[in-house]
Amino acid sequence: MKVIGLAGWSGAGKTTLLTRALPHLLAQGLRVSVIKHAHHKFDVDTPGKDSWRHREAGAEEVLVSSGTRWALMHELRGEQEPALPELLAKLSPVDLVVIEGYKTDPHHKIEVHRADNRKPLLFPNDPGIVGIATDVDVATTLPTVHLDDIRAVAAMMLRSAMPIADLLVSAGT
Repeated sequence: MKVIGLAGWSGAGKTTLLTRALPHLLAQGLRVSVIKHAHHKFDVDTPGKDSWRHREAGAEEVLVSSGTRWALMHELRGEQEPALPELLAKLSPVDLVVIEGYKTDPHHKIEVHRADNRKPLLFPNDPGIVGIATDVDVATTLPTVHLDDIRAVAAMMLRSAMPIADLLVSAGT
């Protein structure tokens, strides 16, 4: 398995870019999973539904299953947020894991930068950034692609992905 991250400030378009690149990766026969970091309390369940009620009542984990999908929710209940390597170990094997967020972790990342966002670039200060997807010219020796060139973005993701084993070694796990 390989891993590549998409990093950037909120509003840069990471999710939009990923949802546009995924079909190109899948068309190549790749199996792709995503880990998305959320900076706030979030819910994948609907308040009032049975699984939500189970979590609210104190269940540590709730697995919801149907004929079309299953989801496992684990409540931390005050425990520390798991580190990225721990989360990666929970995934089923695939060809590529795309990590959205976790911009301070040491994995390879493609910076998503949009001029209208009016935020500084991350790459000068992050050695994990191995490429940039942007809508402006950037003075750098790093590979750059335009945000709207989705084929080039998908190709950059594949070229820049690192083996998960290398990430686990660098994280000391």
